[in-house]
Amino acid sequence: MRTSTRTARKAAVMAAVAALGASLLAGCASDDDPKAAGGAAGSEKGKTVLTVGVFGAFGLKEAGLYDQYMKENKDVVIKQTSIERNENYYPQLLTHLGTGSGLADIQAVEVNNITEVVQTQGDKLEDLSKAPGVDESAFLKWKWDQGTTQAGKTVALGTDIGPQGICYRKDLFEKAGLPTDREEVGKLWAGDWDKYLAAGKKFQKNAPEGTNFVDGAPGVMAAATGSSANRFYDDKGEVVYKSNPAVKEAWDLAAEFASEGLTAKLQQYTPSWEQGFSNGTFATVSCPAWMLGFIQDKGGEKAAGKWDVAQAPKPSNWGGAFLTVPSAGKNKEEAAKLAAWLTAPEQQAKFFVERGSFPSAQAAYDLPEIAGAKHEYFGDAPIGKIFAQAAEDAPVQILGPKDLVIAQNLADVGMLQVDQKGKSSEEGWKAAVKAIDNALDQ
Repeated sequence: MRTSTRTARKAAVMAAVAALGASLLAGCASDDDPKAAGGAAGSEKGKTVLTVGVFGAFGLKEAGLYDQYMKENKDVVIKQTSIERNENYYPQLLTHLGTGSGLADIQAVEVNNITEVVQTQGDKLEDLSKAPGVDESAFLKWKWDQGTTQAGKTVALGTDIGPQGICYRKDLFEKAGLPTDREEVGKLWAGDWDKYLAAGKKFQKNAPEGTNFVDGAPGVMAAATGSSANRFYDDKGEVVYKSNPAVKEAWDLAAEFASEGLTAKLQQYTPSWEQGFSNGTFATVSCPAWMLGFIQDKGGEKAAGKWDVAQAPKPSNWGGAFLTVPSAGKNKEEAAKLAAWLTAPEQQAKFFVERGSFPSAQAAYDLPEIAGAKHEYFGDAPIGKIFAQAAEDAPVQILGPKDLVIAQNLADVGMLQVDQKGKSSEEGWKAAVKAIDNALDQ
């Protein structure tokens, strides 16, 4: 993840519209025009105009949720504005919260920024636990807690999450003498990332020429780190990644993938990485639910029938977002009602069907749209069940205000040098630590 979860997801989310829409049934612009924003038609006179500020191709508008809400609430008009990249959106949001001006009625927040928003801006946001229709028990506990202050004020409601699986090439597994059935594949590495490494070594011994077990070492490190409750910060808010055994274990694991020649040495979201999905350059990749549409888009007809998805060695999460209601807004009460409706289980289920964004509301998992969801491109994999289990079992992670900065430098400054440039594990670690210290002014 080089810029932000949502930025990295941009192509994947756009692809998910076509890729997931049919199978689940068996970038961005500024949206100043009301018709562009949500399809609102007719006069705004006498109506409440609610503004929603988001980043990237967030998907609420594209999923038709604004149109549905306006159809059910004739006295409301929804207008959306979007800034393409979260690294541009987020500083502006902090500035507007600080001044109490220039804010939309609802503001989206990316998961990597939620801790900083909750800790430093909570007093400037409405308590959404009191909004009509909000049910705390409907949400995954860890997702609800991420949007709640230490004083118990819930200032952000989760829209989606990114529970992870392992996507794999059945044809390459078969040629390497590994099982291809997703249940059997999942058993290869169940419960232990070291088993994933062992499976990779077995694969590489008989791998088809020009193929490697994984796309790149940074992705392995990120997935392994994401399956631990403790990562970069402790429960006191102190930066502890240097001394945290979970981070060191994930680093060492990824470095061994590189040293054993199990990686295709590819950096995620680069053209060569994207081409690898169709060319069979690598046999596995850690993939959250939202990446499936992206893989189908990049794999295309050339890879049709070759990809499948199994459970990851340990449950983890990559991605997700929240909705907040600034207290300085003009329509706080109506905005809170809209935020509650957009994040209700029924709407989250539709969000998944239309956009591939997996619900953060566990109450949605029993709905037919989720429970019966299969993906044709991935061999009719029961993705609703696979990712629901991963979501429910994912650890309650301790998040910090600069998680993204730390993760980004560990991956792109440190591990990428080990994977692509042949640097030693120690050299890569020192480079990453230096970059992180500079970024955090330590």
